[in-house]
Amino acid sequence: MFMNFSYSFPAIRGLQAGREFYTIMCPLRLIPKIFLFDEEEIPAEHRAQRLMNKSRVPDITNYILENPRDYIFSSLTASVDGELIFQPQSKEFKDLGYLNISLDSKFLINDGQHRRAAIEEALKISPELGDETISVVFFHDLGLVRSQQMFSDLNRHAVNTTSSIGILYDHRDQLSLITKSLINEIPLLERYTDREKVSLSKNSPKLFALNHIFNTICRLLGKRKGELISEPEKKFVSEFWALLCVSIPEWQDVLDKQTSPRDLRAGSVVAHGVFLEAIGIVGHYLYRYHSDEWDSYVKKLSKVDWSRDNKADWLGRAYGQTGRINKTNETIQLTANHIKVKLGLPLTEAEQKIENKIKEGTPINV
Repeated sequence: MFMNFSYSFPAIRGLQAGREFYTIMCPLRLIPKIFLFDEEEIPAEHRAQRLMNKSRVPDITNYILENPRDYIFSSLTASVDGELIFQPQSKEFKDLGYLNISLDSKFLINDGQHRRAAIEEALKISPELGDETISVVFFHDLGLVRSQQMFSDLNRHAVNTTSSIGILYDHRDQLSLITKSLINEIPLLERYTDREKVSLSKNSPKLFALNHIFNTICRLLGKRKGELISEPEKKFVSEFWALLCVSIPEWQDVLDKQTSPRDLRAGSVVAHGVFLEAIGIVGHYLYRYHSDEWDSYVKKLSKVDWSRDNKADWLGRAYGQTGRINKTNETIQLTANHIKVKLGLPLTEAEQKIENKIKEGTPINV
């Protein structure tokens, strides 16, 4: 029997595992009205999805609002607990038509709850977005067990992209653009930067990972992803890296084929992310307090013993007692502190407190 009161959506009918499903185009203004979440107080075993991480919503909301002409969302996936009637357009196009869903149906998002929440927040600020659409894949709700299984299946094979891939494919963020431009400008970086991985295996033919370069630039400028970069800052980044690359003899040995990235990783701290980000901290200090002579300090790096055999300098900083490099915010800062000492630069009050902990014998997690 046809429903007197219903939602009606243009739809395409499909078949998976012997069950029909439907893909529709839904106006954004309807998304907050028809899609609901499980209540947070319901125990996990009785929910069909995980609790929403509300801290993610503002970032997605800003993404929509800041890119109104070129934002893009993948489909939402939802279960419908209610009557569904599909009306084919014609006999020739039996899987193309209209999907009618009774108004008293309950809708449950199986995949896309953060996008749904972000859309709701974006509509509050820009109601004109309400006429735009997002694709939604509807399945008929067969109960809690089926909904939980759908959530598990949808996320079972999901693989997050690496941060390096995210940087490589980001054509909006200025820090990402600067990072990619820098790599193309400098022969050493262009040849020896892995643009996909976030960490390198001991046998990798590359010397750097793209995200290491990006993180170092963030520390160099004291900036975060999404922040604006001035022209003087861009110029400093380019000049700093150009000088840095010729001021580390070990890097030049790799470029000249006198040593391999593998051997350098095994024997020196300069082939690791902890060193790069520590250099970023030092460079930021030089930019702020020695803007007219920062280059003279960078050149001094060529005189430092960066070998891992130099335990007096790097043990307990760049690596621990096992000899394993461990990149954490603390080890990065400890390494940066000692580089500053090597260059004759004073430590800040916060940096000195960290050094005092070492002198007092307070355990350091490296």
